[in-house]
Amino acid sequence: MSPTVDPTPVIIEAAINGATRKERQPHTPISVEEHATDLIACREAGAAIFHNHSEQGHGGPNGFEFYVKSWKPVIDRYPDTLIYPTSGGGSAIEQRYEHVVKLAEERDLRVTFVDPGSVNLGGADAEGLPAESNFSYVNTYHDIRYKMDVCHRYRLAPVIGIFEPGFLRIALAYDRAGRMPAGAQIKFFFGGDEGYMGGGGSGVTFGLPPTAISLEAYLAMMEGCDLPWSVAVLGGDVLDTEIARLTLERGGHLRVGLEDYAGAATPTNEELVLRAARLCEEVGRPVATVAQTRELLGMAT
Repeated sequence: MSPTVDPTPVIIEAAINGATRKERQPHTPISVEEHATDLIACREAGAAIFHNHSEQGHGGPNGFEFYVKSWKPVIDRYPDTLIYPTSGGGSAIEQRYEHVVKLAEERDLRVTFVDPGSVNLGGADAEGLPAESNFSYVNTYHDIRYKMDVCHRYRLAPVIGIFEPGFLRIALAYDRAGRMPAGAQIKFFFGGDEGYMGGGGSGVTFGLPPTAISLEAYLAMMEGCDLPWSVAVLGGDVLDTEIARLTLERGGHLRVGLEDYAGAATPTNEELVLRAARLCEEVGRPVATVAQTRELLGMAT
């Protein structure tokens, strides 16, 4: 291992579905059984944190029952599994976050998402312009405070999604004030050419591109903050970008999975985790176990 490489174990997160459908990536899990199979495979391939989206029609607030059913096989086999859901529907944050509270109260949830800002997520039309859409992913200051308060109340470790630089400024404000919940991780989401919704290289996307300059800009903003950080590319392939190796060399962590992936290949989630693990080995950093992940994040016990 090069003496310049940080020896800290690498936390690999697997985000297994999201908005991706089988029409775009045929190995995307849809059913409860497919989710459970992928989660177990990714765990055994080296992932330590997991993220999935519920499918419609499974009852309870925001797909609560789908999460319970799809998580059960992996938690039965690996009780220490760290897994978290996505945002739900509703006009108020109390509705959109209702399943998080219920999972914390009834299923010992230990990790959740906190996205501290708002962003347009879409794709392009036939002219290559932003497609006609009224959707924005909105998180007001009130929403952000509510989610942070839930993390404190239930001792949840927040995955802080950074879609734009302004998101990071909000996260850093919480860190400076000593109000960041224990176990927090900063996750830099870079915008791939296909955008979050896919669409064949439209170039209509969000945030900073996955380049070394972009990563260095974020790390410059992070100066003085020692929170762990990771990278992901929505609408691209993080492992094919220059930021993947640079991230490992700089002491960061990786998120992979079919929620994010867009490309000509049709990998499985397990294959993406294995690719990430091989890159860690090439760079000279070990892959973190779940126990090491909890320690690295400083999660509440």
